[in-house]
Amino acid sequence: MTSFKFLSCFKCLAVAAGVAAVTGVGFLYSGLYPMGADDHHNDLTYWTLETLRERSIARASNDIEVPADLNSSERLLAGGADYNDMCTGCHLKPGKTESDFTLGLYPAPPNLTLTGDRHGHEHAGDTDNDDEAIKRQFWIIKHGIKASGMPAWGPGHDDQRIWNMVAFLQRLPELSPQQYQILTARDADDAGHH
Repeated sequence: MTSFKFLSCFKCLAVAAGVAAVTGVGFLYSGLYPMGADDHHNDLTYWTLETLRERSIARASNDIEVPADLNSSERLLAGGADYNDMCTGCHLKPGKTESDFTLGLYPAPPNLTLTGDRHGHEHAGDTDNDDEAIKRQFWIIKHGIKASGMPAWGPGHDDQRIWNMVAFLQRLPELSPQQYQILTARDADDAGHH
């Protein structure tokens, strides 16, 4: 009798799983879920995607080694020019609070001129370890983030160049618009971004 109850319960679970799978596939093909960037996710979907992204980045960036010379002025200057060329459209520069990209992207890119706890992304206060935040920045710049507008810069930029941008990001929230202008200027003979 016990094996009959077990078999009956197993059949019920199998039927429920089948119904859930068919319902899920039906929903996917229905086209009912709004995909416009101007129609934000519901709270559960947003939480699910944010949690998946943050846990994935934390795992993937865990073994990255931070260079000892990250605070060097050479890295700061080299990274500043690249940040100015490649990042300001989305992540802004001192004195700017929005751009055409920041108004239209969802999720909105963080304003990196602000400190982590002020730029409005939930991960900002989740780490007490600066090295974790630095590793995270390197990984994101190198690999990008799917379906977010953040490109992977790794295919066209070596690790040194990416670490230079990370070095610049450490100082960016402290910079005035004038300091930013000086630190991000390229020399006339600098080939710059390709």
